[in-house]
Amino acid sequence: MDGLRERWGALLRRLRRLERREIREFRAWLETTRNLVHLTVLLLVPLLIAAVTAIANAESLLPFVLFPPLASGTFTLFADPEGRYASPTQFVGGLTAGAVCGSLAMAAAMFTGIPGGGGTLDSISPLAAGTAIFLTGGVTWAFDVEEPSAFSTALLALLAPAFVAEGRSLEVLGLFVVSVFVASSLVAGAFYVWRERFYDRRAEFLYQSTKGDDHVLVPMRDCADATVMLAARIAAAHDAGKVVLLDVVEDEDVAVAERDLLAEGDGDDDAHGTDPTDPARPGEAVDADAMADVESEATERATAEAATELESLAGRVETKVGVPCEVVVAVDGGSRSGTVQTAADETNCDLIVTPYEEQYGGLSRFVRELFRGDIDVLVHRPGAESRTRWREVLVPVRRASDAAHAMLEFAQRLAGSTGRVAVCHCIGARDDRRRAESMLSNLVEPFHATFETRVARQEIEKFLERTAPQFDLVIIGASTERSKASRFVSPPTFERIQDLDCDVAILDRNYRY
Repeated sequence: MDGLRERWGALLRRLRRLERREIREFRAWLETTRNLVHLTVLLLVPLLIAAVTAIANAESLLPFVLFPPLASGTFTLFADPEGRYASPTQFVGGLTAGAVCGSLAMAAAMFTGIPGGGGTLDSISPLAAGTAIFLTGGVTWAFDVEEPSAFSTALLALLAPAFVAEGRSLEVLGLFVVSVFVASSLVAGAFYVWRERFYDRRAEFLYQSTKGDDHVLVPMRDCADATVMLAARIAAAHDAGKVVLLDVVEDEDVAVAERDLLAEGDGDDDAHGTDPTDPARPGEAVDADAMADVESEATERATAEAATELESLAGRVETKVGVPCEVVVAVDGGSRSGTVQTAADETNCDLIVTPYEEQYGGLSRFVRELFRGDIDVLVHRPGAESRTRWREVLVPVRRASDAAHAMLEFAQRLAGSTGRVAVCHCIGARDDRRRAESMLSNLVEPFHATFETRVARQEIEKFLERTAPQFDLVIIGASTERSKASRFVSPPTFERIQDLDCDVAILDRNYRY
């Protein structure tokens, strides 16, 4: 029975992990502007058209056949929220102008007795149709309310009298104009609220990088001082930010402290007699309890010495950057990366910033294991200069993604209000430059900062080799989502840019949220 409960509990935990992973992946997918717009068009536009249809059904004089231009106009609004036609005023003005112009052309045809001016379904006046389009083009141009759907609305006005009894043609034309105005205003109002309250603030609502990464853990490795300052400046951008300095006491450190304690004990024993804890004395038994006490005291001493060194560094960071800085010392549990991730969990840190390490010509095992964890990792490779400020930041991006948003967020934090952030994308000889420029525009638009965007028709390595010296820091993705075969054929960019004359930061987005 107990075994069944354990298996059932394990199954539930696995299902919950799968559910959380799917939610995280969906949120990451939704961060891409293109996906967000497509989902909105898929879900919101049908609801708006359904509402307009319900209104049309309530008025028997105007059948739904008169409202198809509204659907195409609504799609134009939501499909390109920052485009040329994404203006609520232009949308309402254009459709209403088309309805007015079409109604005027139809009324003139009826009064003048032009053939086909009666507005029957099988006989529409060519002159009235041409006049309606001419008036619509002139009015929308003059009032700068050009809207493609306005011309469809103008032509549909010619059909309106065909759906009512003779003698009510003028009444239905007036009602058609009012209905188009009301229906388009309803759609425009919904679009305005959606764009102002959600779409323009999507970074605030959807982008996890703008909410998290306030608590930063820095494992103390070789040459970590510059990395500590980088982490501190990232954390200091938010009021709730903090830095946690982590040192891991290894077995060698404990052994040194233990030898010191035993040496001190030997000195005391020489003065007072015997040392019951010294296993080197032949013929004497080792006191197990005494040795356990020595080991415990040695661990405490090694930990205290490491903490003292970290406290000094923490004080300098707090003074220079103004961000709270905590100190944690952990005992190595066999896996350095596992110890670091456990410490990050226990200190509620959502970002690990660590120095770049190589082993056998590639990333060290420690960094690779951090990349496989569930906490975001930023690996810092200092340049020739020992920088503590990074005002000029370059961010190469391969595609729109939540990782790209996180890189822009970090670059914005480091550069501050007086710095400069450039976002670049490299394309091939046959790639579409306009599509690349649109992608970069969608990436930077949600952030409340000024970004440069560059599209280079050049290989990324050559572009960075030429451009990176103009910047203090290059932030690039780790490309861990690529398959092993893909990484073997084409190694990640950070492995191919070893000689850049600036600092490099490599981000691995691990979707912990």
